[in-house]
Amino acid sequence: MTTLVIGANGQIGRQFCELAETAALPIRAMIRDSGQRDWFEERGIGTVVADLEGELRHAFDGCDQVIFTAGSGPHTGPDKTLMIDLFGAIRAIDLACERGLSRFLMVSAMRAENPLEAPEKLRPYMAAKYAADAHLRASAVPHVILKPGRLIDGPASQQVATSLTETGGENSVSRANVAYALRHLVQSRDLLNREFVLLDGERPIAEALR
Repeated sequence: MTTLVIGANGQIGRQFCELAETAALPIRAMIRDSGQRDWFEERGIGTVVADLEGELRHAFDGCDQVIFTAGSGPHTGPDKTLMIDLFGAIRAIDLACERGLSRFLMVSAMRAENPLEAPEKLRPYMAAKYAADAHLRASAVPHVILKPGRLIDGPASQQVATSLTETGGENSVSRANVAYALRHLVQSRDLLNREFVLLDGERPIAEALR
């Protein structure tokens, strides 16, 4: 029942991995090179070296579900956005289907629902997320798509909302709350083919994501 964490070395990925280890959830952190391994091994978290732009298939060995929280980052160009956020996601989805995995948990973005409404610099990223989400919906693998709002730093309140109506239009969510939401989703295996917007709010995560 091991969960492969693609994007484990990112800000959300690291926070999720720590939470999963504390909760004794079996995970495998996918990293791009062995130089990233020490942080995970110091915390007793197993790793696998694989690359969304290269060799990837072996990372799925022995895994039952996948979290995709990888991203090309804010300082790369549209070429990396295409290769990581779109083509990398499609490759991971197709491998999950091929291996018959039980679920694919996608960390997308709220603005991916309409990329043209995003700031101009973010539109290629949101368009990539939109297309990757569409590919996942059309695939044979059961899935959950989590759509965080504007990501901010800060402590985890573990209180969230799933619509702008609840927040009065405030569209932000802490990365820490996203990590806690992922931990909840990993444990909630009855959630299949569902999609959730995620914002900081006033409802417990288990109540909001059900």
